[in-house]
Amino acid sequence: MDVLSEVLRAVKLDGAVFFNGEFSSPWCAREPDAGTMASHLPARPKHVIIFHLVTDGKGYVRIEEDGRAVSLEAGDIIILPQGNAHFMGNGPPVTPIDSVAQLRQVLAEGRMISQVGGGGELTKLICGYLTCDLQLCQVFLAGLPPIVKVHIRDSPSGQWLEDTFRYSVDHAEASGPGGAAVIAKLSEALFVETLRRYIAKLPPSQTGWLAGVRDPEVGKALALLHRQPAHPWTIASLANEVGLSRSVLAERFRHYLSDTPIGYLTRWRLQLAAHALVSTSKNVAEVAGDVGYESEPSFNRAFKREFGVPPARFRDQTRRSQRKH
Repeated sequence: MDVLSEVLRAVKLDGAVFFNGEFSSPWCAREPDAGTMASHLPARPKHVIIFHLVTDGKGYVRIEEDGRAVSLEAGDIIILPQGNAHFMGNGPPVTPIDSVAQLRQVLAEGRMISQVGGGGELTKLICGYLTCDLQLCQVFLAGLPPIVKVHIRDSPSGQWLEDTFRYSVDHAEASGPGGAAVIAKLSEALFVETLRRYIAKLPPSQTGWLAGVRDPEVGKALALLHRQPAHPWTIASLANEVGLSRSVLAERFRHYLSDTPIGYLTRWRLQLAAHALVSTSKNVAEVAGDVGYESEPSFNRAFKREFGVPPARFRDQTRRSQRKH
């Protein structure tokens, strides 16, 4: 079982490519933050994850709030999980191109090819984004740094994925119906491959959700909880499925996640409930049953402890806020 797949199934990532560019050194571009990008999308999502794939040449990326530059080469994929504004470029310092001015046109067209720069060494980029529910995706985003860089050309599977992605982007306009859906799925596949490689390279001493995913027993426990969140799990039944004693599972779980398995499950159920309240027309009792609560009053109490307001008020407040935006 794959816990990452279970979480991503609930999060419902959706992706698109918005830029297919060729830059010549020296060049520098300021890329907007996720909130700015989201404001230009047709249906404003709660969160936008930005990614860049370097297909040729080299360059750098730097978070706007941080002066440290991360070097890039062909085959690198960069993910900005929190969607920070950032600079990308190559060569000596030049005045950055402000991409915000072109963003509306770029997103309206769905894909834009551009050739800018000073006429020197070429850098080719495919830039895209993934949308997801902010609350649900925080399960794994919270454990990621502002910039995640992974090289995907060091294995046949990574090379195949890059080649397929590049081909699909280059032929998107000629591919006919379904081309956008293919690119969306490949964007998600690139993201998952990047996370897998990032998790594999975490140091042995690392703790947190991503490190817990890598641990065989904790990862299996997490996968079970995410696959069947409404199941009446107990620490005993979960430990039996994983093949550990209750005390050892509880200790391992707490080591990585600073929580008990049932405490973690409770919070995930409530996050799923919050998402359902806003995204569906189900009543509170139906939502409560869907996430594993047999009693509506007990669900209301648990929800209020987590979010500060009862479920019905949470739904009304969130929907009013969304309509304003």
